[in-house]
Amino acid sequence: MSVYSSKRVLITGGAGFLGSHLADRLIAAGNDVLVVDNFYTGSKDNIRHLLGNPHFELMRHDVTFPLYVEVDEIYNLACPASPVHYQRDPVQTTKTSVHGAINMLGLAKRIKAKILQASTSEVYGDPDVHPQPESYWGRVNCNGIRSCYDEGKRCAETLFFDYWRQHRTRIKVIRIFNTYGPRMDPNDGRVVSNFIVQALQNQDITLYGDGSQTRSFCYCDDLIEGMIRMMATEDDFTGPVNIGNPGEFTIRELAEKVIELTNSSSKIIYHPLPQDDPKQRKPDITLAKEKLQWSPTIPLEEGLKRTIAYFDQLLKRH
Repeated sequence: MSVYSSKRVLITGGAGFLGSHLADRLIAAGNDVLVVDNFYTGSKDNIRHLLGNPHFELMRHDVTFPLYVEVDEIYNLACPASPVHYQRDPVQTTKTSVHGAINMLGLAKRIKAKILQASTSEVYGDPDVHPQPESYWGRVNCNGIRSCYDEGKRCAETLFFDYWRQHRTRIKVIRIFNTYGPRMDPNDGRVVSNFIVQALQNQDITLYGDGSQTRSFCYCDDLIEGMIRMMATEDDFTGPVNIGNPGEFTIRELAEKVIELTNSSSKIIYHPLPQDDPKQRKPDITLAKEKLQWSPTIPLEEGLKRTIAYFDQLLKRH
């Protein structure tokens, strides 16, 4: 730890949607932040406002290669998170999760840093337990088109817990459920950004399946708060901890809400459901409430309004 109260924090994938919001929060709290990103899915636009800040540093680097820096905490967020992006180069997606975890854990072990893994609700696969508690082992296809992400993240969790057991590396593991907000990539194929962009342009809104599958949507500010609280817990608490909003909505309900909030003339059209697309997803956040005193505060309608305003500005600029 440095002699000052501020910490030196590394964020891998820090030019991404969530990483950039995390950087904002950590710098606002008086920390020095080093963002590492290979810009495969991250964007300089997300962190452009930080480039002149003396407490911010940016390094172009791929976490599948070792990194040698001195920091107090590491947030390991590097990995494409939307199916469009992670299926484009599935081998690299698995490498990012697995080699990235090995390299960041090796760094944390060497410099005795605390390290948080941004895992995912995808470790539960297409669940037959609902809602999903952390104790549920999941129902995952290990050779499907989503497996590069699902199994990569599951293997990363394995590595984190083995480093903790074998080397007493100070680890934290959170499982992120669907999150949305400003700075999402408009072309990443995720349901919230898809619907908003389509609605703002009065295009048909594409639903896969009959739209009855459910998701839980957490606004990014709530998610970042949970992440920071998890990092601040005592060393003997490792997680994993679900971080997400337990409010559950069908995809059709989301589409109708977006059309209403954008005053769009879009029509809903239906396409076949992709392979291994989960039918339902909802976090059990009992553990987060108990250990982090955390639960989401921003309701879906409020979060959607903020996200729509962001995309409205973005589309006007382009």
